[in-house]
Amino acid sequence: MKKNIAILGASGYTGAELIRFLLHHPHVTLKLLTGESQAGKPLGEVYPHLAFAGLPDLITTQEADYSGIDIVFCCLPHGTTQSVIAALPSHVRIIDLSADFRLTNTDTYAKWYGHTHLAPELQKTAIYGLTELKREAIKNARLIANPGCYPTSVQLPLIPLLKAKLIQTQDIIIDAKSGVTGAGRAAKQATLFTEINDGINAYGIASHRHAPEMEQELSHAAGEEIVVNFTPHLIPMNRGMLSTIYVKLAAGKTADDLRNHLKQCYSREYFIKIAEKGILPATHSVRGTNFCIIGVFPDRISGRAIIVSVIDNLVKGASGQAIQNMNLMLGLPEFLSLEQTAIFP
Repeated sequence: MKKNIAILGASGYTGAELIRFLLHHPHVTLKLLTGESQAGKPLGEVYPHLAFAGLPDLITTQEADYSGIDIVFCCLPHGTTQSVIAALPSHVRIIDLSADFRLTNTDTYAKWYGHTHLAPELQKTAIYGLTELKREAIKNARLIANPGCYPTSVQLPLIPLLKAKLIQTQDIIIDAKSGVTGAGRAAKQATLFTEINDGINAYGIASHRHAPEMEQELSHAAGEEIVVNFTPHLIPMNRGMLSTIYVKLAAGKTADDLRNHLKQCYSREYFIKIAEKGILPATHSVRGTNFCIIGVFPDRISGRAIIVSVIDNLVKGASGQAIQNMNLMLGLPEFLSLEQTAIFP
C-alpha cells in the first residue's frame, strides 16, 4: 500500500524539488501540499514546470487535515517549524528540512537563531539525518532533522577522516560556494539578478548558522571539541555547491591515505563517489542529482591536504537527502526516485 505524503511549504525551492522527485516514486502518493503565501493556487501557477502533474492545489497549513497522512516533509522557514511540528498528530512521521531541530543543544540554538527553542522536549527525540552516517538511527525515527547543504558537503568527507584520526582536529578551513537557490525563493535585494550576476561575494563571515551544525557533528566524530574556520560564498548560478576544505594531516599520513580511506568507507554507497587521483570534482557533475563527489589532493604546504566536495544544494543538500531518509524510514531502497544522472550542459 502506498504511503500518503504531505509537503508543508511546497511553494519553495525545496518543496518543488521534493515534488519533482516524488512524482515518480512507486510507493508514495502526494496527498497534501501547503504554502501560506500561495494558498489556494494551482501548483502549475506557482511552478509552471509542474503544471501537468495533476497535483492538488496549495492550501494553508491551518486548513490541513493530517488524518490520512503518513509522512510530512516540512519545508517551512527556520524559526517557524517548531510549533507546527509540535502540533502534528503522533502517528505522522516527520522529515524537517529547516534548521529548527538540527542542534541538539537548545542553548546553542537560541544563541545562533536569536530566540528560545519552542519545542525542547521534541528536540530530544530528533535524529540528525546525514543518511550515510546515521542510517540505523534514521530507520526507526519519528522526527528527522535533515542536514543543511553546507554541512552535508563538509561532513561527508571529514567525519570518516576524523574518526580514523587521519587528520588533525585543529585549523580546519572550509571555503564553500553555493548557487543562489540556497537563499530561498522569497524576493530579497541581495539575490536580485543585478546584485549577483557577474560577481561573487562572501557572506556570513564568522557568523553563518551552519557553522555550529558542522562543529556539533565533527566534534562527535573526533571525540573532542572542534571549531572550524568556515566562510560561505554566493555564486551567480542557480544550483550547486562546492566546498574546498583545507586540513592538517596526522603524523605520517598522506593525501593518498585520505583518499584510500574514503574509498573504503564509501565503497558500497550509491550516492557517494570518491574521485580518482588528480580528478577535480565539479558542480556540473552532480547538477540535479543526489550524488556527492569528493576529491583529495596534496597541498604544496607540507603536512596538509585539500579536499574538494561537490553536491547539488537542492538535492543532496536538501530534498534528495530528505527522500533518501524517507526511503530508509519506510524500509525501501534508498535510491528509489533518486536515480537521475546529472544534467549537462
